[in-house]
Amino acid sequence: MNTLKGTNFNFPLQKNHYIGKVRDVYNINDELMVMVVSDRISAFDVVLPKGIPYKGQVLNQIASKFLDATKDIVPNWKISTPDPNVTIGLKCEPYPVEMIVRGYLTGSSWRTYKSGQREICGVKVPDGMREHEKFKQPILTPTTKAVEGHDEDISREEIITKGLISEKEYIEIEKYALEIFKRGSDIAHKHGLILVDTKYEFGKYNGKIYLIDEIHTPDSSRYFYSDGYEERFAKNEAQKQLSKEFVREWLMDNGFQGQHGQQVPEMSEEWVNQISERYIELYEKITGEKFVKVNTSDINNRIEKNILNFLSNYKK
Repeated sequence: MNTLKGTNFNFPLQKNHYIGKVRDVYNINDELMVMVVSDRISAFDVVLPKGIPYKGQVLNQIASKFLDATKDIVPNWKISTPDPNVTIGLKCEPYPVEMIVRGYLTGSSWRTYKSGQREICGVKVPDGMREHEKFKQPILTPTTKAVEGHDEDISREEIITKGLISEKEYIEIEKYALEIFKRGSDIAHKHGLILVDTKYEFGKYNGKIYLIDEIHTPDSSRYFYSDGYEERFAKNEAQKQLSKEFVREWLMDNGFQGQHGQQVPEMSEEWVNQISERYIELYEKITGEKFVKVNTSDINNRIEKNILNFLSNYKK
């Protein structure tokens, strides 16, 4: 089965080409961003050696649907999805901060809390909370956007004091992030899921704030199944979840957390296919639609052709 491990296209008016952990991004004349979502998978800031079949298509199509479903809250960068693995949109100037919204005490926030800390990114968290417990109100725990290595936690006050974002714009971004999270939570609820936590990125275009990148995908978000949540929580049991956390847990169980000198464990074909199935399951759960596997026999040529076709017909 073919997977999209990477691309190296050269489009008309292309200024540069950036390869991220999962996405290959092409700058077209400082006007458009062509985002190709690969089948690469990363965890602990390390790209794992094997691609996951259909993962890029899943991520791109979920993000596209949620960008459409939230554009009444805040404008976003998306113009078109000319291919199942591609989104093309406006080239915005990104803010150097990611907005992490958390509805529940889980994942890294739980690990921080369990270590004894009662403040996450400047947000006070009460004593006596348990793993996977719902916050009274969702909290915002921003991080800096690292070009390399790990993102760092940062507080609202630090962001404003350091001049990373002006106070006026930060308040606006904060409001947008919480509103988008509520919309995502409402949609998830309709499909029997809980949106636990997620990240948003914002940028600026013509002086206006835009939502950029992907939203509400299993790479950027964590979902629990609603059914059985209360029962599992009461018994202090692990929650049934749809997110990339299961990949991180598998890596940790096999002695890998991205630390120096550690080796990525062998990924069997069976395990790779299990990951693929989990991604497809999330697509179908969160959208309520059957996932249609696109033909991957000549994936790079298909993508290049569809992008070129869009660019040749694009008018501002």
